[in-house]
Amino acid sequence: MKLKADRATLLKALAHIQSVAEKRNTIPILANVLIVVKEGRLSLTATDMEIAVVEQIASGAVRDGATTAPAAVLYEIVRKLPDGAEVELDHSGGDAPLALRAGRYATSLNVLAVDDFPSMTTGSLPHSFRIPAPVLRGLIDRTRFAISTEETRYYLNGIYLHVAEAAAGEAGPMLRAVATDGHRLARVQTELPPGAAGMPGVIVPRKTINELRKLLDEAADDVEVALSETRIQFTVGSVMLTSKLIDGTFPEYERVIPRDNDKILRVGKKDFSDAVARVAAISQERSRPVKLSIDRNLLILSAASPDQGTAKEELDEGRVSYDSTPLEIGFQARYLNDITDQIEKDVEFAFSDSAAPTVVRDVDSPSALYVLMPMRV
Repeated sequence: MKLKADRATLLKALAHIQSVAEKRNTIPILANVLIVVKEGRLSLTATDMEIAVVEQIASGAVRDGATTAPAAVLYEIVRKLPDGAEVELDHSGGDAPLALRAGRYATSLNVLAVDDFPSMTTGSLPHSFRIPAPVLRGLIDRTRFAISTEETRYYLNGIYLHVAEAAAGEAGPMLRAVATDGHRLARVQTELPPGAAGMPGVIVPRKTINELRKLLDEAADDVEVALSETRIQFTVGSVMLTSKLIDGTFPEYERVIPRDNDKILRVGKKDFSDAVARVAAISQERSRPVKLSIDRNLLILSAASPDQGTAKEELDEGRVSYDSTPLEIGFQARYLNDITDQIEKDVEFAFSDSAAPTVVRDVDSPSALYVLMPMRV
């Protein structure tokens, strides 16, 4: 195997690859990247047995072949080469080292057998559809903050992607993304893409979501999605990300969404989130609540710390709309900000009482809905 590639192209591909490669070295081959040169194309693959990333790039292929090399080391070497460098990779076969040359720099890397590198990309994926990259990016950004990190509830450690039947006022079935950690829930939906109607409901793991989100930063075109009941594959430009799915049952989340919350508060997102940040600054405890005291067209936010003191801020008529009975309710400041960060302009809170779940909506985006559990204050 022998090829030449420009440093910038190779570095970009290795950046995608090396973050997936297993760094704990429990199985040595998983720390390596599979390098394949075939028919003038260079293919790079990394996997941790849960996720696999394959990227193809153009190269000056001289000789077809394949080998594996340490992903993190290869990435660091290429990263530290000067801009504009041409990188040559040369492997004569077998257990001979991989030679890397760039200008007057030269190194050799130990390799492991290609036959030991596992494959995750074989097998049938019967359901497939295309979705615009900005739409998929929006589904992820507005839900992933609510993914649980509690490993014992593994079925909450991802985003539940499924087809939801049309509700009143909706034109047809929707593609819906849901995440919850038991304290807050995020539900965002978009028009069902052609081909997605028969797909099973699947839970896409948190690590997969994070790796996919990095790829979507650079994507402008449609993303191809293919899945079965156990695996999902995203093709973003020249990169193919394949992942196992979480083998579990997502809870019946619709049961926790209140239907009769009739006390409606509307407030500007910036006014509200800035006020939350200011009053929450009194305490270093991340779980300390911010209390909302709500009266007709008046919102008072307050927080207290036994060690630091108290803080209060008022938002009055002109910035707040509320026309119901007075209410006091508390929420963890970080959870409030996680939700309002997803909202562009105006926030709508729908309350029942101080102990019941609260529904939060983006006034200008009816496709998103959030549920937040209150705290005792």
